[in-house]
Amino acid sequence: MSGPLPAYRPLFSPDFIALAQQTVRRRTIRFQLRQRATLVLLLHEHPGLSNVEAGQQADLHPDSVRHWRRRWAAGHFSLDDEPGRGSKARFSPLDQAIVKSIACELVAQTQQPLSRQSLADLTDRAHAALHKPISRSTVWRILHADALKPWQYEYWIFPRDPQFADKAGPILDLYAGFWEGRPLSPKDHILSSDEKTSIQARIRCHASLEPAPGRPRRVEPEYERGGALQYLAAWDVRRGYVLGRCELHTGIDPFGRLVAQVMEQEPYCSGERVFWVVDNGSSHRGQASIRRLAKAYPQAILVHTPVHASWLNQVEIYFSIIQRKVLTPNDFVNLAEVAERLRLYEALSNRQPRPFAWKFDRQKLIEFLQRLEAKRVVQGQAQAG
Repeated sequence: MSGPLPAYRPLFSPDFIALAQQTVRRRTIRFQLRQRATLVLLLHEHPGLSNVEAGQQADLHPDSVRHWRRRWAAGHFSLDDEPGRGSKARFSPLDQAIVKSIACELVAQTQQPLSRQSLADLTDRAHAALHKPISRSTVWRILHADALKPWQYEYWIFPRDPQFADKAGPILDLYAGFWEGRPLSPKDHILSSDEKTSIQARIRCHASLEPAPGRPRRVEPEYERGGALQYLAAWDVRRGYVLGRCELHTGIDPFGRLVAQVMEQEPYCSGERVFWVVDNGSSHRGQASIRRLAKAYPQAILVHTPVHASWLNQVEIYFSIIQRKVLTPNDFVNLAEVAERLRLYEALSNRQPRPFAWKFDRQKLIEFLQRLEAKRVVQGQAQAG
């Protein structure tokens, strides 16, 4: 036996032993916690091991073994450091702010030919800016604290309509069950409508292979074009039903056929008011479309979203669902199969209709516009300076 006999021999509780066993089995765990958990199990099985022997088997310094033995013998059963202990950060708050600032820069504006920064790029720039070494893991930890991931991006629609609030407000009121300050009646209906354009039938040059153990579904990347369909749909906001149709083209007439399909069936044909929420596409743009719909169906009221604000139209949520569940990956033999798949999913969705849990209301709209205005002011001051 190497080293003197241990001065401290902790008696571990069953719960702490179970915690140590669970920690050792975990696939992702801090290395220090795994070392300490290993030491717990080792000392539980061989309490007479010296600090040197235990340190060799648990990959710990004998002084660390002595520290943890003393702590556990005193009844402090934990694998974590005490508050204030452990290695101190070598990077000041100012250093960390510099790293975050570098991460949030648009790199193309800093005379570098990069559109996005990887973690390695950020580490190199942070090293140059701080004038001292810094590791990739340290940069990652600093960014992770504020959930910054500059190597990722997403597409975002920025409001550009000068009357955004005036146009968005009535739509949000409809979703909340009001129109012009008054509650909607049970015989009022809200339809969110749009077109999902150019849905192709991609005929793969090789038959797809179904998933198998150890591999995902395999889809041939090369394909022949089998034409394209336009899918027009109306989503009943209050009931959660969807009514749709496929057309070869979009336009006033195809949209008119969708309106007729919906308005000539119950409960819409006997409804007091039927609100149609649409965007500003050419099929239903401007005052002419409002007059055209009112002339055909006097109880129908067309409500336009603000320009460049399709995210206010609930039918877009349904379109995103069919894109994920029905159309991806695009592997169809012809357009008839595309139309049939869309029709069948409509029927499947309508078996258990459920409205979307829409949470963006007028108050959130006000807060959203205030945040946008604050950002515009800051950007204007930066450009002026």
